[in-house]
Amino acid sequence: MKHSLSAYHHMKRRTFLKGMGAAAVSAAAPLPAFAAKEQLAYMCWEGYDAQAILEPFSAKHDVAFSVDIITDSPGGFAKLAAGGYRDCDIVSSDLPWIQRMGPAGFARYLDPAEFAEQYAGFYPEFQAPFDPLLFDGKITGLPSRWGWVGPSVNLDHDKVENWRSLDPVFDPAYRDKICLLDWGEWPILPLVLHAGINPWDELDEDALAEIRKVIAAALKNTRAIVGDMAIAQKGLLDGSLYGLIGGGTYTTLNLRVRGHLNVVSVIPEERDGLKQGIIWMEATGLVDNGRNPEVAKEFLKYIVAPETARKLAITAATSNLVPTKATEDLFTAEERVALQLDYVPTARAGSNFLRPIPNIDDFLAIWSEELSAR
Repeated sequence: MKHSLSAYHHMKRRTFLKGMGAAAVSAAAPLPAFAAKEQLAYMCWEGYDAQAILEPFSAKHDVAFSVDIITDSPGGFAKLAAGGYRDCDIVSSDLPWIQRMGPAGFARYLDPAEFAEQYAGFYPEFQAPFDPLLFDGKITGLPSRWGWVGPSVNLDHDKVENWRSLDPVFDPAYRDKICLLDWGEWPILPLVLHAGINPWDELDEDALAEIRKVIAAALKNTRAIVGDMAIAQKGLLDGSLYGLIGGGTYTTLNLRVRGHLNVVSVIPEERDGLKQGIIWMEATGLVDNGRNPEVAKEFLKYIVAPETARKLAITAATSNLVPTKATEDLFTAEERVALQLDYVPTARAGSNFLRPIPNIDDFLAIWSEELSAR
């Protein structure tokens, strides 16, 4: 069964931004307000549009940006596919949707030689050829932010050692102390991996029946099914919740940057030959809209440059990791600790890169049915 375009990778983790006013910006917002020589239309998540990021590029290249903030990957992609690509130059979104611009016919493919310096500056895992961003062997974009999904734990109330697996999710001793984030596939994938099933295989009815049992058991032992990240974070901080499943670093790094170092995201140990963590990524790609791409190419190089990547890592909304290795040297000692940089090799080694899930529609349907029956 092929994955559904409307269902796959629906990032509910983004919806918390609506409360911060980010989603209210969906139309063009020029920056800065002067008659610039160049115009760039930029569709992106909040954070990429920060003035500290866009203004230096605007001043150097005499560019005015028109920014279109998106709040979910499928919605942004649907807008482009419906013809919006003609009015867009650059997109920063979740990686699978940048890759999908290739088969959709509006990706401006990158010449690896032209971006050799940028690739050389990435961590080895993200250097060319980076398969998740290839279509027919051609490059659809560059990785720009990332993180890992594993249990998020409050060390004031629990120990990392207890989370070498997801066993606490099913343990009666943890009843009502676990939160499953209602964020599409994100709470489901860790449960599937814990069950010893590879979610990236084409699964038969027996495997799907086993996944249903695992999801039902997790929901039965869970106190909260939460879609609002701020509520989940509050529960983790005040000790009413010991662990969050389905958010990983996206839910914890901004807390740690604000001083809550008692909160960590960890990766369980390999189980039944399967790595238990998942790496999510955002990427930035260029749109083939018929216009001259030279300034857009310069911006793509700029967004992954160490100094820009450092600003992108810590924003008002979220804090995330970036693929540019030299950025490590620009963080303060406190920021390095907050971003769990010492844990990065462990997280990368124990995680799977997110890629298309053949049975994603089945997973989401099972989750919805079991949640309704809870």
